[in-house]
Amino acid sequence: MSVVNGKNAYRVLGFMLTAMGISMIPALIASIYFHESKQIVPFLLTITATILIGNIIVVAIPPSEKKAKARDGFFIVSLAWILASLIGAVPAFASGAIPSFIDSFFETCSGFTTTGASLIENIEIMPKSILLWRSCAVWLGGAGIILFTAFVLPFSSIRGHKLARHQLSLQHIGKFHLKFHGTVSKLFRLYVFLTLSLIIFFYLGKMSLFDSILHGLSTIGTGGFSTYNNGLAHFGNPFINWVCIIFMFIAGSNLNLWLGLKKYGIKTFRKNAEFKFYLILIVSASTLISTNTYFSGIFTTPCEAITSGFFQVTSFISTSGQRLSNFNAWPTFSKMILLAIMLIGGCTSSLAGGPKVLRILTSIRLIQRGISIKLHPNKIFVISIDKKELPQEVSTNIANFMFLYFFTIFSGCLLVSINDFDLITTFSGVLACLNNIGLGFNLVGPTGGFHIFSGFSKLILSLLMIAGRLELFTLLMLFSPHYWNPDRV
Repeated sequence: MSVVNGKNAYRVLGFMLTAMGISMIPALIASIYFHESKQIVPFLLTITATILIGNIIVVAIPPSEKKAKARDGFFIVSLAWILASLIGAVPAFASGAIPSFIDSFFETCSGFTTTGASLIENIEIMPKSILLWRSCAVWLGGAGIILFTAFVLPFSSIRGHKLARHQLSLQHIGKFHLKFHGTVSKLFRLYVFLTLSLIIFFYLGKMSLFDSILHGLSTIGTGGFSTYNNGLAHFGNPFINWVCIIFMFIAGSNLNLWLGLKKYGIKTFRKNAEFKFYLILIVSASTLISTNTYFSGIFTTPCEAITSGFFQVTSFISTSGQRLSNFNAWPTFSKMILLAIMLIGGCTSSLAGGPKVLRILTSIRLIQRGISIKLHPNKIFVISIDKKELPQEVSTNIANFMFLYFFTIFSGCLLVSINDFDLITTFSGVLACLNNIGLGFNLVGPTGGFHIFSGFSKLILSLLMIAGRLELFTLLMLFSPHYWNPDRV
């Protein structure tokens, strides 16, 4: 018996290859426009090969009427991310822009997983076509599940929810359950609208058109790639900084709530416990950091301290990974708050990575219930979110996820520690990749990069990026013997 529904799996991958080839065309045009002769042929050959192979697969393999199983979703999603990163790495490597294929794979994987971790030491001398492709990879990574469920999967006879359930972290608590063929299409249109809006705002803030496009794509996709070594600090523009804060905030929030804004109004947000907790976390952490950095003499004006505090907190919790100042030089108290924010991530149904605010909120209430049970053993305590009782199965799944999450962090740190860097660099580097933030502290902070790691560690970190983007279980399940036994699923 086949482990997966082979025909449909290959057809989905065929569609993905075709889409990959098409998505590289803007980078090819950029290489021609900017006269980057070394990049033209690699992009052209990669585009031709991927589109050709993708179309051959789709045409040669007829769709199957066989019903898809859960394992099909696990297999296709995981393989799609890995293949996208491998294929996307070819132009930078073949053109010599990034001489090592492992390095090129890491950089591209960082884009498709919307991590934004970079190992390029001087980004300002890189070919513009490669920079554009990096930002496109981030945007595609953010839009990937929406594109798959709305357009690709209906033509490949695999139901959209098989993939989306394991990739977008959709919220099943509250009014806004995802109805795939309708709502997913609306989510994608919202994603495009936010992208275009941010590009326009950046352009109005005196960015060049090229910089506006690249920063817009990578910010909305929560990747954080920049065209300058010092990120948005290069522009020194408060308008750009606050525009970025607002859009990072939106990208890290539940996008389903924004879809319901027109119909339900502001009460959509007021009645959502996760969003309120998300907002409280940002305001509280930003206020504490702003106060601490100002009175520590890091910033000379309250306005500068407030901007930097809100910017960095929003960047970390939304896992956008944008940087505005050298937070390595901040007081330990401020850095500890940022580290705590790194462990949370954005909301469910957002573009952010990390464990998600809803899981953290539920974990807190589980702890509160545990304390209450100890104090009042004869009482029954029920956990509720948005005035709805949380099923025991959901509580168990969240507890399982959190255990696996911290176990993965420990395992990743153990493997990466072979490089013998300091503990903060190792821990924050692993956390930055697993939570798809892209920024850490010390050597992987705002003035450092991931080029310091060995090839082995870069592969481990790349695997962590994919695992984090796919909510851990989706990828790690492929390593389970139970997965490869068709009678178990």
